[in-house]
Amino acid sequence: MNDISLLQHYWWFLVSLLGALLVFLMFVQGGQSLIWKLGRTEEQRRMLLLATGRKWELTFTTLVTFGGAFFASFPLFYSTSFGGAYWVWVLILLCFVVQAVSYEFQLKNGNVLGTNTYRVFLLLNGILGPLLIGTAVGTFFTGAEFVVDKAAVVNPAMPVISSWANALHGLEAVMVPQNLMLGISVLMLTRVLACLFFMNCIKDEELLTNCRRRLLMESGFFLLFFLTWLVRLVCSTGFAYLPESGLVYLEEYKYLNNLLAMPGVTSLLLVGVVLVLGGMVAGLRGWGRAFWLAGPGSVLVVLALLLCAGWNNTPYYPSVVSPQSSLTIENSSSSLFTLRTMTYVSFIIPFVIAYIAWAWRALSRQPITPEETRGEH
Repeated sequence: MNDISLLQHYWWFLVSLLGALLVFLMFVQGGQSLIWKLGRTEEQRRMLLLATGRKWELTFTTLVTFGGAFFASFPLFYSTSFGGAYWVWVLILLCFVVQAVSYEFQLKNGNVLGTNTYRVFLLLNGILGPLLIGTAVGTFFTGAEFVVDKAAVVNPAMPVISSWANALHGLEAVMVPQNLMLGISVLMLTRVLACLFFMNCIKDEELLTNCRRRLLMESGFFLLFFLTWLVRLVCSTGFAYLPESGLVYLEEYKYLNNLLAMPGVTSLLLVGVVLVLGGMVAGLRGWGRAFWLAGPGSVLVVLALLLCAGWNNTPYYPSVVSPQSSLTIENSSSSLFTLRTMTYVSFIIPFVIAYIAWAWRALSRQPITPEETRGEH
């Protein structure tokens, strides 16, 4: 493996890790979607919003970092997907902007829209955010409708490398059952993690009972959709390419072959599944720290799936209308100089993670109680 190939694999790992952390941190969205399901009184709803309100910035920051890392390391994906499937990404960003506004203004004096209006915005973000992100990631496996022509960059009339093949510009992904199934799986996972998170940080017996009851239902739906999606994935025909020529072709049981060819990635997936299941069972049994089993487990599962989508000569963004336009970590990456320079910058990531961990601990040192919601702020 030469230098640029090593850096391409390294940066796909970093992008995948950021994507996995983003899915984990979307327990905030899951919690917002359960405001009225778990909170039976205004006081309980305020406790739920106080718990998620202390963490929503981490999710938004990770989303921005994920997009920035993708742009810097694989710019052709950024221009193809963000420039072509823009309706999906615009809706996702709009959901997160509405979330920020809602947390800022829902309890402000002079709020003309009313508190519940902003909470409806949070509910929409809690449902649409994970659903759309999961559906968009589903296209990494099922493909999208785009054409790439790098020679067009020298065309003075229209120097556009990538073009979308339909007028829906990304919204067609929702019509693919496999994509939608993954989107629902991500939504259910965020709701499972939200229940476990509330059980870990809120001190209120009625709310804890509500969380345990809800956890059973959300866990069942998550396992149903995710396991169905996973079985269909490993049994499906996927896209592959020859590293020597870049020729893209169809391969039966592609993602199953990837798991068999990469035992380390398979181990991550299996360990992650065990941790998520263990967290669910522990949460149902009333263990308050079950969140710290299911949370890291979800990171490992998503990381393994994203690595499976981009490593082992697999196009991570296949084109269903022009297979040879499919994007791989080789044909869509930045130059060797850019990747090498960014690699030096990436060494600060452990310090950033350490700061996030310190901030998390500082904000979660004391459990949230009903008395805390009765203050002026």
